[in-house]
Amino acid sequence: MKRILVTGGAGFIGSHLCERLLKEGNEVICLDNYFTGSKKNIVQLLENPFFELVRHDVTMPYFIEVDEIYNLACPASPVHYQYNPIKTIKTSVMGAINMLGLAKRVKAKILQASTSEIYGDPEMHPQPERYWGNVNPIGPRSCYDEGKRCAETLFMDYHMQNDVKIKVVRIFNTYGPNMNPDDGRVVSNFIVQALKGEDLTIFGNGNQTRSFQYVDDLVEGMIRMMGTSNDFIGPVNLGNQNEFTMLELAENTIDLTGSSSGLIFKELPKDDPKQRKPDTSLAKSRLDGWEPEIELREGLIKTIAYFDKILKSDKQEKVLTNV
Repeated sequence: MKRILVTGGAGFIGSHLCERLLKEGNEVICLDNYFTGSKKNIVQLLENPFFELVRHDVTMPYFIEVDEIYNLACPASPVHYQYNPIKTIKTSVMGAINMLGLAKRVKAKILQASTSEIYGDPEMHPQPERYWGNVNPIGPRSCYDEGKRCAETLFMDYHMQNDVKIKVVRIFNTYGPNMNPDDGRVVSNFIVQALKGEDLTIFGNGNQTRSFQYVDDLVEGMIRMMGTSNDFIGPVNLGNQNEFTMLELAENTIDLTGSSSGLIFKELPKDDPKQRKPDTSLAKSRLDGWEPEIELREGLIKTIAYFDKILKSDKQEKVLTNV
């Protein structure tokens, strides 16, 4: 049994990771300050004697004895990370410093959840790990993009200078249950709007593309990456190579929800990438043949069912409150 720390463990991806690590027989310590995470995401894990929930902000040091650390703490949707950009970049940078310091002290292996956003609005397509990116360092998204880029630098420096055992994965667009209904990212936006019978909001002309991976596929890739030999540190892209336009995603969402929603178009936000698709050949070759298995429509069905349940529960709570 390994003792594993997951920062941001009550968040969307972190909650799925905690559940999977517990199923594999590990002891899991979940660290979260609930800035974007929620106790509702991990409440079903609280009865497990090998699960521990700690309210803590990673911008402050944390002391514990662990074997592995998954560093996921950071708001990941533009709505949340632009709400408090200073908090966002402090979480990425100070969080990385504090968790790397912990890993150095206790000789733990540590994985950084980096992001496809480090590629910015890419001029190379698809994006391989060797591509350095096209990021605006002073734009509205830079608190997240540059924060994650700096975190990668810190991980490499701690590895080279202090021999810390590191792993770096770059996560591409991921969706699934436990996403926040007010997340602000396109999958959750479309599903919530469709279930409410509202028109789906498309920014730009809808021809910009993304590659969507279901959260279970991502968690599998992260765990495989952590299990690789110490001489393989990454970075490694984890994402789906199937590319969809925003219009295609909207059409699939309307079809699967049976909604009568239409489409409305708004101006594309500044620095919003027009294309995003990973080159995942490195992940496939080094992570035991890893590649996403869940197709978009299959994943959307599961995610729609989750949001339908959440929205009905919220509606019921409002009815009871007003009685």
